[in-house]
Amino acid sequence: MLFSRAIKNAITGISLLVSTGSFAQNEDMKNLPIGQPVPMMDHKLESLDGKSTQLASLMGEKGLVVVFSCNTCPFVVGSDNFEGWEKQYNDLNKFASDHGYKMVLVNSNEAKRNDDDSAEAMKKRAKDKGYTMPYVIDKNSVLADAFGARTTPHIFLLNTKTELIYTGAIDNKVDGKRTSDENYLKNAIEAASAGKEIPTNSTPPRGCSIKRVKK
Repeated sequence: MLFSRAIKNAITGISLLVSTGSFAQNEDMKNLPIGQPVPMMDHKLESLDGKSTQLASLMGEKGLVVVFSCNTCPFVVGSDNFEGWEKQYNDLNKFASDHGYKMVLVNSNEAKRNDDDSAEAMKKRAKDKGYTMPYVIDKNSVLADAFGARTTPHIFLLNTKTELIYTGAIDNKVDGKRTSDENYLKNAIEAASAGKEIPTNSTPPRGCSIKRVKK
């Protein structure tokens, strides 16, 4: 049993490395510049109730947290080696709300839209996990392409002018060699809501590559 568990942990570890490696294939994608307005705030995204919505309509008093996410990536849902960032989503949503920001999850995995990232699978995931924020469909990965979103998850924090003020990872907890916890997103929200300079406004995103349809 211990042997089989060791094999399972090794496979999961390899899966995480492969997931991160697949992200590296998208390194040539453009990066949105910090301090500049993001594009496509009025682009129509499909809500899980079948209606359309836009990032512009989801903005909070201080801004918006955009999280590119999915239903299956071990960086999102967790594994034997990492608890997964999804477990923090509702807490992050409350933290953001308490500081004047709203939060939205965006699923851009178009290549898996007829499978694990279908609308029905998203509805089930949102219900099972009790998501407290909107979970929307980015058809054909259009928004992900415009933002240069690479991974699940990949964070984009916007102010009320729709300017990008932080992008990257939620925190550094996936790094087993870290000497201390760095809550990048919470630190950015807290600083920005207080009118202070964000200590770290960009970090490398960590996660599985967004599954785009090859063109």
